[in-house]
Amino acid sequence: MNRKLIIYIVLLGLVIGLLVYVDASRPKPVNWTPTYATKDKIPLGLYILDKEAKSLFKENAIKKITVTPYEYFDKLYDYKAKQYSESGSFLSIEEQSSIDRESIMELLYFAEHGNSIFLSMKELPDFLLDTLSIDFERGNFTLKDTIKLSLPEKNSGKKYSFAQGIGFTYFDSLDTKKVKVLGYQELNNERKPNFIEVPFGNGSFLLHTQPAVFSNYHLLKEDHSQYTEALLSYIPKGSVYWYSSYFIKRNDISDNSLRYILSQPGLKWAMWIGILTFIIFVLFNAKRKQRIIPEIPQLKNTTVDFAKTIGNLYYQEGDHHTIIDKKIIYFLEHVRNVYLIDTYTLDNDFVEKLHLKTGKPVEEIEKAVSLIKKHRHQFKSTEADVLAINKAIENLRL
Repeated sequence: MNRKLIIYIVLLGLVIGLLVYVDASRPKPVNWTPTYATKDKIPLGLYILDKEAKSLFKENAIKKITVTPYEYFDKLYDYKAKQYSESGSFLSIEEQSSIDRESIMELLYFAEHGNSIFLSMKELPDFLLDTLSIDFERGNFTLKDTIKLSLPEKNSGKKYSFAQGIGFTYFDSLDTKKVKVLGYQELNNERKPNFIEVPFGNGSFLLHTQPAVFSNYHLLKEDHSQYTEALLSYIPKGSVYWYSSYFIKRNDISDNSLRYILSQPGLKWAMWIGILTFIIFVLFNAKRKQRIIPEIPQLKNTTVDFAKTIGNLYYQEGDHHTIIDKKIIYFLEHVRNVYLIDTYTLDNDFVEKLHLKTGKPVEEIEKAVSLIKKHRHQFKSTEADVLAINKAIENLRL
């Protein structure tokens, strides 16, 4: 390794180290990704809700579902008794619904048997909304806007101001004879329902459009936890079946070193810069040190030349019988392979079959067969014999 290359490597190492130091020194940006995962301590995670679940849900027993709702509740249904072996409330808090269609159908059946379904999402499943005949709308909203949320039946109708993580999705054109409005959201004096109860069979659906109220940020801010606690009080006493797609995915995530590196911005950039630098280094050196690849001439087809050489050899040696024998062998092999005719006995039947399959005159076929039979049983031939049998076979042009 020459001195100049060593200097380049040292300088590159210093640059990478400087970049890593600068990235690690600056304040870590706040991650506002709405994961709503119980393991996340970021503002819009559910770490605090998970830790304070017992006090928030009070007398309710919490069961986390680690499979899809369909897989979980289908096993609880007794088809003979036509009822579920367990009862309670289903809970799901997500930015957008990850519940599949089969699970939605199972939840409808679960509610029909006297249970409640609590969903807090900005995007509720279309299949569920169609089934319940609920219209879902999205209003104009900016990140700087503050929305006031209220539950008229709770906390004397107090209004709570929310901003971070909040959207402006709401329910529209509700049939108040069937649907009960439990909560509202207000922006610029525009009041829209965002929390409703929809009866279904012997149970009901509690639908809410602001999942951010359950997040770490709002549970720790001012009096927002009062709103969240009042919201959860609508869940009937009993078992609470808490579902999140992260409960399923968590089992499949490995705690390896590479995953940790990729989760840290500084380490991740250092790794990618190192890999990119290594690739550039390899390509640069390979380009400079690669030898010229010699041009290899294409192989020539010498089959025809070989055949001519062998033919001239037999001709010069005067071995006319061998030439005739080779000609006969090639001709009969061609008949067997192409026309599938047995050449063991060259009789009238053979002549007739070859005539029918090739369309050649019988006289020419008989002449060729006669010459083949003649030269098969003699061991000396002349140049005239070679010409005669060659002409007879060529006339057939098989």
